[in-house]
Amino acid sequence: MIRAGWRLPATDLAVAHGPLMVSGFLGALIGMERAVALGRRWAFAAPLLAGAGSVLTILGLPQVVARAVFALASALLAAVFAALYRRQPALPPAVMGAGVLSWLGGNLVWMATCSLPLTVPWWTAFLVLMIAGERLELSRVARPPRWATTTFVLLGILLLTGPPLALVSAATGIRTSAAAMVGMAAWLLRYDPARPLLRLAGLHRFTAANLLAGYLWLLAAGILWFAAPGPRGGYLYDARLHAVFVGFVFSMVFAHAPIILPAVLGRTVPYRPAFYGHAALLHAGLVLRVAADLIPSPPGRRWGALLNTLALVLFLVNTARAGPLTGLRTAL
Repeated sequence: MIRAGWRLPATDLAVAHGPLMVSGFLGALIGMERAVALGRRWAFAAPLLAGAGSVLTILGLPQVVARAVFALASALLAAVFAALYRRQPALPPAVMGAGVLSWLGGNLVWMATCSLPLTVPWWTAFLVLMIAGERLELSRVARPPRWATTTFVLLGILLLTGPPLALVSAATGIRTSAAAMVGMAAWLLRYDPARPLLRLAGLHRFTAANLLAGYLWLLAAGILWFAAPGPRGGYLYDARLHAVFVGFVFSMVFAHAPIILPAVLGRTVPYRPAFYGHAALLHAGLVLRVAADLIPSPPGRRWGALLNTLALVLFLVNTARAGPLTGLRTAL
């Protein structure tokens, strides 16, 4: 909210907003999910280190230390995916593992250059490939033709090509990543088995609605990245980052939370219609923010950021009420 322009008590953590969200929160979340899937104690070191990197950042220790810890976390998560691939050699874990290597590459670039704009394409490839790999695993139900699977692999390679290209030419690399994101969004809209789920009720429809909304945000992000390939900050930079990191990524978090959290926390998270509240608030706030970035309108961006913040808070409240807190009340 400070970065969006709200007058709140100053804090140095505002500068670390992106790394804390990508490496600290999402990196730890993905690492925990995969450590549970692997079932080996050493695998939990990856999410623990991602969390430790966040703690070090919050405590204000030298940033080089936190960056090194985040890099180690990503390296360990890559080892987790290598072990998962050895257990079950298949394309989806290979795609997700390639995404983790992009996270590691981004962390190394961040350590070497201290430049977040140069790091962002790497982290974007990490999250897009991680999510797309998970969805590819589920798309086997729809059985896409072989040429479609080949197209998916080529799009993944194109997405991995963008970040290193951006180190040489920012515009070329970012537009390469943009083309890959547009293609990946189109592929997911066509072959992901989400659309038929809209005809069902309850959790199935909620999950499908969030998935499809996320794919549309990924498409919008690709268009924005292509139209505004500059490496530095500004309104368009704000729009293109939040379209992918908030619109796409958090749509996926909302969609998968009732499914993934029970496996990680050991408590069920029953679906509630109230879940549509945090989803609607997220998209309304982001539409306002991106529109304000395009005009540009500083007040619109501030209010859009506030609505997104409230959406995340409401998501935590709704999830806790549906799952862990309900279980706690029952136990008491």
